[in-house]
This record gives sequence, structure tokens and C-alpha cells, in this order.
Amino acid sequence: MSEPPGTPLVKARNVHKNFGHVEVLKGIDLDVHAGQVVCLLGPSGSGKTTFLRCINSLERIDAGRIWVDGDLVGLAERGGRLHRLKDTEIARQRRDIGMVFQRFNLFPHLSALENVVEAPIRVRGVPKAEAHRRAHDLLERVGLADRAQNYPAQLSGGQQQRVAIARALAMQPKLMLFDEPTSALDPELVGEVLAVMRELAADGTTMVVVTHEVAFARDVADQVVFMDGGVVVEHGAPADVIGNPREERTRTFLARMLHEGSA
Repeated sequence: MSEPPGTPLVKARNVHKNFGHVEVLKGIDLDVHAGQVVCLLGPSGSGKTTFLRCINSLERIDAGRIWVDGDLVGLAERGGRLHRLKDTEIARQRRDIGMVFQRFNLFPHLSALENVVEAPIRVRGVPKAEAHRRAHDLLERVGLADRAQNYPAQLSGGQQQRVAIARALAMQPKLMLFDEPTSALDPELVGEVLAVMRELAADGTTMVVVTHEVAFARDVADQVVFMDGGVVVEHGAPADVIGNPREERTRTFLARMLHEGSA
């Protein structure tokens, strides 16, 4: 696959992250260009989720740098030295990054519609009528126009996750991060969430997705990154990494995932 022209929307260089004495990320490099879908595959504990959280400054990196749209994430360079941004400045950066978690994290006391309009009104200062109009459009986009007044407890897991996707999109982010968005769902509900993500990909939404859904990665990703032990073992087009992996660790992981998927 040829490298897209221009500066990457996401650029990570030599990213390290430790939790105590445990080195979870051991020098991660990654480029994600605007409009690309990048899927991170790998066994549990390989560092995928930690790396995703570092992109959104939910975790503080110990070495290296991450840029999103040309801006250092969580840091500022002054006088040749790096300084941690204030929490308010980090929160401002996060406005442009949407994140969908394993657990839906919806506000239980708010309806689906209220969950979607909350951040645009409070954080971006979007007029209420405009926020509601866009929220209705987004709920229709994820197939939940008829559930706008339902509370999370009245929705299935798949429906809650689709509301969570609509909520993230309501902030009109430059980048969408998905952390195992189907792992907490019953198997019969996985497809409805993946269908929404496939539509987002087709519309050119820039996405970084941590997933165990190998078929989704094969069909939708522009780039697949296989991680294990806190390093990138191999990366490239899905046809290469999934269809013809070079590394034994990748082959072993994919064989196990495909076997579990067919069980």
C-alpha cells in the first residue's frame, strides 16, 4: 500500500509508557493519515488500549511524542524542553478527539438524545436548537431515531454503544478512537455496531480501532497494526498482515482468533 501524501493526522514516535516497574509500551511509532482506518490487533496485555489512551492524553507517556493534527498531545515545547499542559488545555485538545469505550459510559439519568446533546452544548457552546437538530440526525444515522427519548436502561447493549458513537460524533471530532467497542456486547449485537463503524469508514472518518474483530479489520482497515509485548510486531495493509503475515507471533494470534471465531 502506498503511503498517503501529506502530514499524518496522528503521528507517534518512540512512545513509551510504564506502570510502576512494568514497561507497557516500548517505543511505538505510528502514522495515521486523514480518512484512514487503522486497526490495532494483538493479545490482551499487548499495550493496544494503553496506546489508544495515550493518543487522547488519558494516559501520560513517559517518553516519545504524539501529535494530532500537528499539535503535541498533552505537552508543549518551550525553550527546547517539554512541559505538561494544564488540565484545561488537555481538555481543550480532547474536544477534537472522539472516543468510544468498551463500556458505554452513558449518563444513566439522561435520555439517548440528552446524552448526545450534553457535550456540544456545555463544552462547545452550541445553541440548544442546533445541538438537538444535529443529535436527531446522528441518532438517525446510527439507526436509533425512534429511541431518542429512551434512557440507557431501556436500551440493549448494542443500542447503548450506538448512542455512545453518536455522542462522540456530536463533537464533530477530527479523529475517532474505538477501544474494543464490541467486546462487552452479546454476539448477536456485535453486527449492528460494526455496521455503523463500517458506514463511518465509508464516509471517510479517520479512525483508530482496537479490536479483536479480524474480519472487520480485514474488510475495513487501510492499515493493520499487530502489537504484542508493548511493541509493533508488524504493520501494513490487511492483505499482508492478516492475509500473509510475516511474523510467527502474528500467525499464531490470527490462527487462534480465527479458530475461536469459528467455534
